[in-house]
Amino acid sequence: MNVIAPIRPLRPRFPAELVKSTTFLLKRLGFTAKDSAMEAYERTGLSPYHHAVLVVLDEGSRDTQGSIADALGYDRGQLVGLLDELEEQRLVERRRDPKDRRRHTVRLTAEGKRALAKLRTLSGKLENEFLAPLDERERKQLHELLLRLAEHHLPHCSRGDKPVA
Repeated sequence: MNVIAPIRPLRPRFPAELVKSTTFLLKRLGFTAKDSAMEAYERTGLSPYHHAVLVVLDEGSRDTQGSIADALGYDRGQLVGLLDELEEQRLVERRRDPKDRRRHTVRLTAEGKRALAKLRTLSGKLENEFLAPLDERERKQLHELLLRLAEHHLPHCSRGDKPVA
């Protein structure tokens, strides 16, 4: 018995005018990258937002809730919810700041460091999959161009070697 695979309808193409737009492509690729990342991170029980918080804590230069939120450009209320979730999983620990009882300091736990190592591996895998069509030179070039745009439009991306306008 021959089984014929069902014919799948072709996906409609974006209008040519939109495909000619660099900002349109950046936006659509951003959606694609975010959707893929959210799906992959969801399987870990964490999100890219949790990952970013753990990275900031591992960097060691920020330890108060406010400084973490500012470093990531997160709303402080949003950060409290993320920290609650990380604390429930014992990945971070919060304490009252002995110098200022109104503030909380946050630190990465040993379990948090192990989780961060796994998230870094996942992030690298996602990036490699997304950038698979590009060779190493093209990846570096793309990154440099995106970084230039980010430095211009997103002050949080400043390399620090140039004054922020």
